[in-house]
Amino acid sequence: MDQLDLARIQFASTSIYHFFFVPVTIGLAILVAILHTRWHRSGDPELRRLTRFFGTLMLISISVGAVTGLVQEFQFGMDWSAYSRFVGDVFGAPLAMEGLAAFFLESTFLGLWLFGWNVLPRGVHLFTAWMIPLGACLSALFIIAANSWMQNPRGYTINPDNGRAQLTDIGQVFSNPVFLWGYTHVLLVALIFGGAVLLSVSAWHVRRGNHAPLFRGTAKLGLFVLAVASVLQFPVGGRLGINETNYQPMKIAAAEANWTTCQPCSFSVIQIGGYNQDETPTKIIEIPHLLSILATGTWDGQVQGLSELNTQYNQQYGPGYYVPNVFVQYWSMRAMAYLAVLGFVMGIWGAILLWRRKFEKSRFFLWACTWLILTPFVMATAGWLLTESGRQPWIVQGLMLTSTGLSGSGSAAEVAISLGLVVVLYSTIGVIAAILMVRHARRGLLDEPASSPESTTTGPSVPSLTY
Repeated sequence: MDQLDLARIQFASTSIYHFFFVPVTIGLAILVAILHTRWHRSGDPELRRLTRFFGTLMLISISVGAVTGLVQEFQFGMDWSAYSRFVGDVFGAPLAMEGLAAFFLESTFLGLWLFGWNVLPRGVHLFTAWMIPLGACLSALFIIAANSWMQNPRGYTINPDNGRAQLTDIGQVFSNPVFLWGYTHVLLVALIFGGAVLLSVSAWHVRRGNHAPLFRGTAKLGLFVLAVASVLQFPVGGRLGINETNYQPMKIAAAEANWTTCQPCSFSVIQIGGYNQDETPTKIIEIPHLLSILATGTWDGQVQGLSELNTQYNQQYGPGYYVPNVFVQYWSMRAMAYLAVLGFVMGIWGAILLWRRKFEKSRFFLWACTWLILTPFVMATAGWLLTESGRQPWIVQGLMLTSTGLSGSGSAAEVAISLGLVVVLYSTIGVIAAILMVRHARRGLLDEPASSPESTTTGPSVPSLTY
């Protein structure tokens, strides 16, 4: 591999690893705030224990996510300095907003929530609980805005003196259709993550009879959030497909391995061949008109083929091969979509069991829910591969090729060494984080002190650090 391939793998590795924890953090932060609200209203000490129990899982996720996110920012200067120089005046604005506003908001109120259990008045403490997901959602907002600009550049001009992109209208950055629907998609993904974690952990304890009445309630909450978010994800995903047809037609064509223009277009459930520079796929199962619906929102809409688009791009941008890795695109799209269907099916299954009052007795369902926690991580990875690999060979759609965004200094050997160090370090951190989260999840609810000063007083007392 050359320096470009290694640099892409390195940034992809850190991005995918970082995004393991981002939706978990956002989703759990929202659900922990809901649990905290329920405890605030009822004063039930058992709900307090549940809030702190799931809050600890959230804290582990935040700590690992924050560290891995910082490494990405250094890579902009180390591996992609040419790209940073070109888009710094545009890309830097939302990143600065994220760091100076959202991150500090989230981290400040996280500290207040963590150490304020027996110190802050209950109403103030509840306020801090809701500020954590607000900060996390704002952080995601600015990051997705920056990424969406790379997919569909808007609100900029090219400086004729230095050839760099300059921001002219921040409003267009935040009104970008790719951003609006992409951000909605990320929030729903976060709720799917949070619901899956809540359901998986709760089902494990219900199956073993550990505080079954309490964990039955959180299992119902997780099941409800998972099912609703999965249902809402389908129309949002459809809108994302329409946006790709409008702004990145090569990406949607690659996601279907569609080499020739068609109208109307069918969707292949599975196919053999037809991927990278192989224009003769064998489609096993086809659903008529479905690709037209997903890509255009109409029954018989036209979808351009990869070959035609590549010819068009050669005329528009110059000689080159503008087709992304079709194999990655095709199967990433299906892994994401099929697992979303699985989440919906699990939600319906659980709702039927609850209605028939057999939820706690269905050991197979509880066992399946325990392992369901793996599916959002696969979905998130497939989604990022679909989004980022599908933009190739562009690092900024239509403006800058990935190959020209690479730093001019260094060598392939140096990138390979740093990539190896990142893999080892991240693997170690990942294993430690997984062990901590699994051990805490299996340990169950911790015993609370005999008296809870926070529930009866409004003045300060000795802080509790039992986590």
